[in-house]
Amino acid sequence: MRMAMNVTNSTEATVVDGGLAVAFELIAAGRIVKCTVSRESLQDHFWLQPGADDARMLKIFNDGRRRIVAVAERKARRLATASIMLKAADFQR
Repeated sequence: MRMAMNVTNSTEATVVDGGLAVAFELIAAGRIVKCTVSRESLQDHFWLQPGADDARMLKIFNDGRRRIVAVAERKARRLATASIMLKAADFQR
């Protein structure tokens, strides 16, 4: 049985941890999963330039949102936790 997952509409992605990550939420099997994707991931896999400001970081996140959410969904299926952190290694094939 496949779990229904989608990004919540209640909160937009936000830069957190002093610019070290972007936070967003997924709804997974009726529960909210708080997700973060590291700045390192955005630099290594989504062409974020070192030293980019928060606005640029959010633009890069939104440009790569489909792939980022897909990786987060797979990780949320594997780990039944309330929060997950996506790191650069999560995007390696």
